[in-house]
Amino acid sequence: MKAWTRWQDWVAVVAGVYAILSPIWVSTTHEGGAVASLIVLGALLVITGLYSLARATTLSSVAAQWLLVLWGVLLFVAPWVITYTSHSGAAWTSWIVGVIGVLAGLSVSLTGDLAHRRAIPH
Repeated sequence: MKAWTRWQDWVAVVAGVYAILSPIWVSTTHEGGAVASLIVLGALLVITGLYSLARATTLSSVAAQWLLVLWGVLLFVAPWVITYTSHSGAAWTSWIVGVIGVLAGLSVSLTGDLAHRRAIPH
């Protein structure tokens, strides 16, 4: 796989940017936990996605895909853990972007594993 071509990583990057910018338009009533979660975990999605895009063929890219899954899971559970479920816009953003992060990371892991199995005959 060539660097900067994996669509799943681009999806994770765009989802992360959306999470970072979402406190501008979703109701958080300036609750620090909601804003910080969306910005920090969104930034981690962006950084990990960009790293994975740059290193598309290395073993470290595999670790980056699992990091995307981790950041997605953390984003998904953040509204309950940090208690901002009452801010529906922030909570839904966190849940949706979290699911996108998990699916993007798992998609690359599963398709990469399948491609690897096809390339190596048993």
